[in-house]
Amino acid sequence: MTAPAAPFGTRLAAAVAAQGPLCVGIDPHPALLAQWGLTDDHEGIARFADACVAAFAGHVAVVKPQSAFFERHGYSGIAVLERLLGAFTGTGTLTILDAKRGDVGSTMDGYADAYLAVGAPLGADAVTLSPYLGFGSLAPALDAAADAGRGVFVLARTSNLEGAEVQLAEIGGRTVAQRVVDAAAARNAGAEPFGDVGVVIGATHDHGLDLTKLSGPVLAPGIGAQGAGPADVAARFCGLQGVVLPAAARSLLAAGPDPAALRAAAAALRDELAAVD
Repeated sequence: MTAPAAPFGTRLAAAVAAQGPLCVGIDPHPALLAQWGLTDDHEGIARFADACVAAFAGHVAVVKPQSAFFERHGYSGIAVLERLLGAFTGTGTLTILDAKRGDVGSTMDGYADAYLAVGAPLGADAVTLSPYLGFGSLAPALDAAADAGRGVFVLARTSNLEGAEVQLAEIGGRTVAQRVVDAAAARNAGAEPFGDVGVVIGATHDHGLDLTKLSGPVLAPGIGAQGAGPADVAARFCGLQGVVLPAAARSLLAAGPDPAALRAAAAALRDELAAVD
């Protein structure tokens, strides 16, 4: 994937204006493959990926492939993932690769080359990152993303219960999660319509974060199967200066494998989100 013509924040704003904010997860986990009547191998995930492209390309603003479900198949799964990301290019639907990468020094440089640099072999429009080796350790990835017109979503207050013991710990009177949000806001300062550094905040609980200065996107997983609904999104992110991307996977993918049924399920959830906006 070559460098996009415009910054990620600009392209995301346009996609959301055209298709609404829904983010559809692309998660070919074994139980779902079986539900679709597909084999848990290279052929099965390839057919799964093709159905998702047919269903969602040009019809939703954002899709979020979960890298782990492709990686578990080895090199052939990575090949399917690379082809999937390329298939959405130019369709008007942006891709967020959910890889949650994070490391230091030359290793972070390597991740940046793989996912974010110009010409990255697994280059999506954005990638999720883990800041728990220190937000500053993400600098190579943030710089590569900016150079290539891509975005990042940094884990701040995730939806899993175990995250609280780290993310709600306080340093200098501010939680770790709030410090992540503040660091993202500093990177986004002055960007229009909003910046390229987003954060991940689960929609399944009251996050207690000040988002008024973020000026960036929030990826909000947990819609549907994890228990959150459109009303939760509206209530929990009302102070955001930026855009919230409610993310749903299993509850939508259960409508498959027919692409038309998948597309209809996504459209219905998008309409529900708009009704409570």
